[in-house]
Amino acid sequence: MKNDFALYGYFRSSAAFRARIALNLKGIKPELRFIHLLKEGGQQHTAAYKTLNPMELIPALVHDGQLITQSLAIMEYLDEIVPEPPILPKDALGRARVRELACAIACDIHPVNNLRVAQYLNRELPFSDEQRTNWQRHWITVGFEALEKMLSLSKNTGTYCYGDTPTMADICLIPQIFNARRVNLEVERYPTLSRVFAHAMQHPAFDAAQPKNQPDAE
Repeated sequence: MKNDFALYGYFRSSAAFRARIALNLKGIKPELRFIHLLKEGGQQHTAAYKTLNPMELIPALVHDGQLITQSLAIMEYLDEIVPEPPILPKDALGRARVRELACAIACDIHPVNNLRVAQYLNRELPFSDEQRTNWQRHWITVGFEALEKMLSLSKNTGTYCYGDTPTMADICLIPQIFNARRVNLEVERYPTLSRVFAHAMQHPAFDAAQPKNQPDAE
């Protein structure tokens, strides 16, 4: 595929991590443009980047001069323009299930634990670093306990969150497990999540996308 993609991201961002996994699964190698979320007060807040993405968030994907933001939207866009391999099931109920799992992570767990929330907790309340970490660990725990039940009780759970091939659900789950480990949450207490994680990390698309393998890794 012609390399007419550019991805704005940051090695540690879980949302950018999702976009990298999806791009890898689709065999797309974008030009990487790095937005450091901490340097210079956060490069996502610069005038140039705010012009590109008024939400001041990453990732942002540019394809043929057109901008797509939000990791879930980026994943669905990639699945439409590069149908194989699919990251959403073919049937409506299957797609709903995968979106349900993906949104549980990307819309419920992740937003209350991301960088800008953590910075607000430290700056405005104020929270100590320990209190902030406890906050993050609490909300990930609440989400993971629900996800473990959702996956362990479903006949549709396979080696991945849905069946035996990667979907949007796995693309969201794996970066969130990295986040959980960063706040010293014992992920092993969730056997289904741990099993899916271990299997996914054997896939080259997931392994290549992890933070330590990025050119801007510190």
